[in-house]
This record gives sequence, C-alpha cells and structure tokens, in this order.
Amino acid sequence: MRNIKIIEVKSEIGAGTRGASLGIDALKIAALDFMSNFFVNFPSERVDTENNLLYEPVESPYAKRIRGIRTMYDRIATSVESTLKSGLFPLVLSGDHSNAGGTIAGIKMAKPKSRLGVIWIDAHADIHSPYTTPSGNMHGMPLAISLAEDNIDCQVHNPDENTKKLWNELKNIGKIAPKIRPEDLIYIAVRDIEKEEEHIIKKLGIKIIPVSEVRKRGVAQVVRQCLLNLQHCDDIYVSFDVDSLDSSISRGTGTPVPNGLKEREAEDLLASLMQSHKICCFEITEVNPTLDKENLMAEIAFNILQRSVNNLLMN
Repeated sequence: MRNIKIIEVKSEIGAGTRGASLGIDALKIAALDFMSNFFVNFPSERVDTENNLLYEPVESPYAKRIRGIRTMYDRIATSVESTLKSGLFPLVLSGDHSNAGGTIAGIKMAKPKSRLGVIWIDAHADIHSPYTTPSGNMHGMPLAISLAEDNIDCQVHNPDENTKKLWNELKNIGKIAPKIRPEDLIYIAVRDIEKEEEHIIKKLGIKIIPVSEVRKRGVAQVVRQCLLNLQHCDDIYVSFDVDSLDSSISRGTGTPVPNGLKEREAEDLLASLMQSHKICCFEITEVNPTLDKENLMAEIAFNILQRSVNNLLMN
C-alpha cells in the first residue's frame, strides 16, 4: 500500500489569469461539501509561494516573474525530493502548471539514475520557451524546461541576458539536464497548440493521444498503450491540468478549450493509470474558483482526485 503525502503549492505566478492560488482551498471546500475526510487522511506540507510578485512590475516580458519561478522550483523540488526519499508518494496540488517543472526536478533529484516517463493530460502542450512564447506566461513552459529545449528554430524573441541566465538555471536545477527524454513524454487531450510548439513536437517525435482517440479506442486501451510506450521507464509522473476537460465543464480554469475530455473519461483515465506501480507522483493543477460558478470545477476535480487516490491506495 502506498503512503501518500499531500504537497500544497499555491503558487500562481506562472499564469496569465489570477486566482489559481485559491484552487487548493476550493478542492478542500468540495471535500467538505461531499462530507469527505480526504484532507485529514494524509500528512500535508505547504510550499511557500512568491505570489507577492503579482503586485510588482514584470521584469522579463518573455518569461514573466521568472525570478520567482526560479525560487519556486527550488522549493518544490526540495519538497518532492524529500517526500520520495522518505518513502512517501507525493500528491501535488498546484496553483498553475508552471510548478510541474519543479515537481519533475524533485523526482529526478530523488532518483537521478531512474528513467522518468511523463503523462501530460492537458489542453495545451506547455513546451514554449522565452524565445517562442506568445504570452510570456511561464505556465506554458514547464516541459521545455524539463526537456532542456529552447526551440531556437522558431525563435521570435531575443530575451535579455538576465532572463537567459535564469532560464538556463531552471533547466539545470539538480544539475540534471534534460530531466526527461522526448520519447518518454506522452500528451493526452492536447488540442490547443501554437505553430512553434507543433514544430518542436514533430521534430522531437513526441506522442499525442487526442480526445478522439480516447473516445474511439476506450480508456483501458489508451492506458495500456501509454504504459507499453513507457515500459522502458523506471518511474512515471502524471500531470493533470483540469483544462484537459471540455470547456463546457471546465469554466473554472484560466484557459478552457472546447472538445476536451468528459468528466467520466478523465476519471476513468486517471483511476486506471494509478493502478500502475510505476506511477511515482501525481499532480493536479489550474483549478481557478474565481472563474467558476458554485465551485463546480473543484468538485469535478475532487471527484477525479479521490477516485485516483483510492486506486493508488489499492496497489
């Protein structure tokens, strides 16, 4: 049986829309509304944030608040590393998706010789760099950091020297770069991709499983395929952005996109993945109750979270 530790990361400095820092509390309120004692069942740790930077001018237009992100990556990585080294399973509840790069760094720092697979369930590819970003928001960059990939082929910006320095530091946290290989990354439900991202995904041969394939082949078959594709990996990290869900149900997130997963599909997908002994860490991210009605997004996310963890505990 797995022993779980919840790591709360209320950082939202990587997002373009405010409010994701409130997502963890929204999940806790959903648990109370469902009369679930989920949040008293496991030990938890809160990672300090740099959200005060939201009130300060942006220094790096092509990597907004990168100095704060750099600090956050150290804190998140340390927390995830110590959790894994103490034999616990890190369940990361995160504000915005930029934090996932810190989680991946922490896994690699705990297991430097282990080959890490990543299943990224998201509407977006999150593989921009300061050289290609259309927005400068760093929740669009964690996979580029983890792959140590600048995508200079598609360069549209020339970031200042300080931004470049901090970007290189992010890629090298834990003195391991790259943290993951392109063939060890699988996207599920990604459907809002910029041309620069398309280029690098094609160039690196990264696998995408679209929503249509999940529907056509069924969740069980898709999960089997993912685990088969990552069979050479020692560990697998699953990152679930709630905007992977269809925009009709994912209003409570900063960047909703149509034609996404249905609630039941996401629930079945994650619950099935959690049955694999290779899953070493699970992260849920981008719940934003300020954009929502009646806490619906958090309630859906909590149902998915609770069922996933139940399956994890059965291992």
